[in-house]
Amino acid sequence: METNGLMERVLPLKGVYNFRDMGGIKTRDGRKVKRGLLFRSADLTDSTEQDRKHIQELNLKIIYDYRDKAEADVRPDPQIGSERHERIAVNGEDKTTAREEWDPATFYKTFTREKFAQVYREMPVHNKSYHRLMQLFKNPEENLPVLHHCAGGRDRTGVGAMLLLRTLGVSFETIMDDYLLSNKTLVRYHEETFAEAARYVSGLQLKRFEEGFLVHEQYLDAAIGEIFSSYGKFGKYLETEFGITRADRRRIQAYCLE
Repeated sequence: METNGLMERVLPLKGVYNFRDMGGIKTRDGRKVKRGLLFRSADLTDSTEQDRKHIQELNLKIIYDYRDKAEADVRPDPQIGSERHERIAVNGEDKTTAREEWDPATFYKTFTREKFAQVYREMPVHNKSYHRLMQLFKNPEENLPVLHHCAGGRDRTGVGAMLLLRTLGVSFETIMDDYLLSNKTLVRYHEETFAEAARYVSGLQLKRFEEGFLVHEQYLDAAIGEIFSSYGKFGKYLETEFGITRADRRRIQAYCLE
């Protein structure tokens, strides 16, 4: 995996995992995503006073949350500055996409990479949360800078980041490198998850979970594959799902790229 230049986009926050500026990433035509427009992270609940000062300097217009109400109630995002907060659950408030994900005993005991890949497969098509994200992205002048996040900033946020970056013309190979970076930025978060898992499973089952719960190409590939099997081309997907035409895409790119 090519991580040169990727780690330098991670903001050094003390209480927030995986906070990254998506700027600096190269597109296929040689341009770059501008810094200071698109950010991704884990939840902001444990942000320190210093973290919040740092985030305030980003002048965010929107903090966009992929979590459901139950998750957000337990770990709410603070108001940082004058930004607007929006939250639409990727998995639905009824957890239709990840039915067992939030019952820990069931999740840890029945976890397989194939099942987790299926969660990814179901995310990008006909999803109200990504519809809203892309509606906001369609009007970058009004809605950026934006921070989008979920609990760890890796799965739901990873799919959201893929949609944003691909719309801007970033190659899937580069998007995958950026996605896999979560294995480096979330070492502590993963350790905490593994410690919780150890309360429910042990031995080989725990080892299998620890290996499988890291982010893998297989997962994001499942989401990308579903887009292509449903629509054939990414441009057709953008137009049919989100009403983003070729002209819209050029306009978004003109605003977000340099």
